[in-house]
Amino acid sequence: MQTLNPFPNRYRSLQTNLTDSPPLIIDTEANPQDILEAALQRIRASSDLLQTLHCQCFKHGDLEDIPHITHALYLLTQDGCDLLKVAQQRMLNWKAPA
Repeated sequence: MQTLNPFPNRYRSLQTNLTDSPPLIIDTEANPQDILEAALQRIRASSDLLQTLHCQCFKHGDLEDIPHITHALYLLTQDGCDLLKVAQQRMLNWKAPA
């Protein structure tokens, strides 16, 4: 199985940050289970929102809502993916105790 290179820096910026000094970061040395739980929380929220939209009638909706909804879905999904990458790396590099 391919092993990914460890992250060069302990703190990894989320891709959704828009500034030069990112206020939201991932601690790549945090417990992998905690990182995974944070990723799952965001992916679940994104999935729940998509499920709600799937069940809604848009006859009374406002066109301005569409970019708001897609932006929220993007943030949740991208942050979840960033967290999953870190969790995956941590688990691939984890060595079982001898």
